Order: sequence, then C-alpha cells, then structure tokens
Amino acid sequence: MYTEIMNDEKINIAYIDAANLDKALKLTLHWNLDYAKFRVWLREKYNVEKAYIFIGLMPKYKNLYAYLQECGFELAFKDVLYHNGTPKGNCDSDLLMKVSQDLYEGNLHKAVIVASDGDYAPLVKVLMEKDSLETILSPALPEKVSLLLKRTNARIAHINDQRAILEK
Repeated sequence: MYTEIMNDEKINIAYIDAANLDKALKLTLHWNLDYAKFRVWLREKYNVEKAYIFIGLMPKYKNLYAYLQECGFELAFKDVLYHNGTPKGNCDSDLLMKVSQDLYEGNLHKAVIVASDGDYAPLVKVLMEKDSLETILSPALPEKVSLLLKRTNARIAHINDQRAILEK
C-alpha cells in the first residue's frame, strides 16, 4: 500500500486529506487546484519529498487517480461504503496511522498536514512535541479552520493564499 523509504534519511512528508481538500476548495471557495503545480509547490516551499493523498477508492475516478500519480503523489486508498446512496470513505484514521508509522519508524523529519479538520488536533500535538511538524496547510479559510486545530498553536498556512499560483 505504501512505498517504504529505502534509506535511513528522514524526509519531509505531506499527508493530504483528499476529501477535506477537495470539499473546501471546490464547494466553498469555488476553485480547482492544479495538482501538478501543487506537488511542485510542496517540494519548493516545504521541501516535501513524499506526498501521500488519502482518498476513497471508486472505480469511476480511475483517471483522477492516474493523474494524481503522474503529478508525483502516492495514493493511499480507503474503501468506500455507501449509505443511502451516498459514498462514505473517511480517511482520517488512515492518515493518522501513516503519520504515526513514519514517525515511529524514524522516516519522518517534518510533516505537512493538509486538512482543516479538528480530528487531527491530537496528531498535531504529538508532532509538535516531537518537533516533527512543519505546518498545517489548510484548504479552508481562517475562520473555517477547526478551533481544535487552532488551539494547538501550530503554524497554519492557507492554500487559498496561493490561489494565484495553484489554481487550474
């Protein structure tokens, strides 16, 4: 599922909650992210060597998955279940476990967490205690970021501030 880091060097890794990112940018802010530009920007701005996207697996999106991989993202799929015809594929716990694994195994230097969800606050606190958090990169506007994340006092940057260079 995940590609292991082949050397002992710790690297900066981005962990991206795809649903959180997509919902905030498309539905709330009404713009489409250029994922190729985003991947380059993550490398240049935060020295991100690996970037995982945690995303629900749905066959109808196979072209999107291929595109994301071409852009340099590693996909971490979550099985999607349907409730009353609506797809549900919450990736929060998968993202949390992957960060924990990378931290535990000593592969992670600094994490970039791409989400605005308060469910990640405990993870952010641990990363801060271990001096392993680069930033939270929020797809939401400042007033829409979870209060739980804000209370961690972690640095929060906003993707919307980069709209001019990251919009498709």
